[in-house]
Amino acid sequence: MSDAGGLGVLKVSVTKAPEEGKANAALIKLMAKEWKRAKSTIEIIQGQSSRNKILLINGNAASLQHDIDDWARDKGLA
Repeated sequence: MSDAGGLGVLKVSVTKAPEEGKANAALIKLMAKEWKRAKSTIEIIQGQSSRNKILLINGNAASLQHDIDDWARDKGLA
């Protein structure tokens, strides 16, 4: 899925309530598990209190791109 500017967007749901950062922590935990990354390598850099968030994933960009592309293909998203 892409946004109006053509950037890739994922629609993700978590069951934690959006209070005291619980939903944000659940999102990071879920994406770290899906992308096989340490939770400490993923952070929300924009949208902490919004439905729309921007994540920063620390690591080698080429390796991250390859791994996320493979993940998206496996999930039928690419």
